[in-house]
Amino acid sequence: MASVIRTEKLTKNYGSHRGIVDVDLEVQQGEIFGFLGPNGAGKTTTIRILLDLIRPTSGKAFVFDIESTADPSAIHRRIGYLPGEFALYDRLTGKQTLEYFGNLRGGVDRAYQAQLIERFELDTSRRFREYSKGNKQKVGLVAALQHKPELLMLDEPTSGLDPLVQQTFFNTVREHVKDGATVFLSSHILSEVEKSCDRVAIIREGRIVRLDRVDALRDLAHHQVEMRFAGEPPAGEFEKLTGVSDVEVTDHLIRLRVLGPITGVVQAAAKLGVTDFLSREPSLEETFLAQYGRSESAPAEVK
Repeated sequence: MASVIRTEKLTKNYGSHRGIVDVDLEVQQGEIFGFLGPNGAGKTTTIRILLDLIRPTSGKAFVFDIESTADPSAIHRRIGYLPGEFALYDRLTGKQTLEYFGNLRGGVDRAYQAQLIERFELDTSRRFREYSKGNKQKVGLVAALQHKPELLMLDEPTSGLDPLVQQTFFNTVREHVKDGATVFLSSHILSEVEKSCDRVAIIREGRIVRLDRVDALRDLAHHQVEMRFAGEPPAGEFEKLTGVSDVEVTDHLIRLRVLGPITGVVQAAAKLGVTDFLSREPSLEETFLAQYGRSESAPAEVK
């Protein structure tokens, strides 16, 4: 299968600030590739180099087998791009903004554009400055999708979107991939990437620390559970359960971590008279700190 994105020892230094170091990636045609890492890990820097918005200090990046610094215009004609910080002309309406981007592409399928606007429930009559963060993001998504690009480059695409719109977005992306497109998606939300991507590269402090199929990364995900009991918390009953660790008892509360399904913990809690139960999946930032720790000597980070 042909590679759509390929990097070789890609490195970017910002003087005394760290960017990315020796990043090697290969994204195959027709896959949804997740680029995962905490804020400041180097995700945006990598994307900007791929698009030749900034130049690497060393190494090379290829998109459609075109070196990013050689002919960026040829690359841009075939992609849809949503930056992490999407800002446009405040006085233009949503409709005018989409028409502007459509005209830059030489025109778009108006029926498909209208379908996207309806799907995302976007009011295109309002000026950009009047939009909420979520609605600005919707404009950016429609602009990136409306010309049916071969490659979607999406930097934190669900930022500001409510859960229902996020689901609409991922359904639309999957349809796009079925038509032969490729998606490169950066995120710091582990569960989001797990549900949508085929393969994932994890970047930390500018370096790729893991690259694998998404189903092989489930060992990074864990739940943090907090339970309240009317009487003495039965901590010992939970310590012996598979996947449970870091059990803490405070007054009538038990706090613990669960790696994998939490079914056993839920069933045990129900039998032992739990009065309140709270479970949440930590952010990737928290997961990384738990897995790798924070480097005390790490230089200042950039996105």
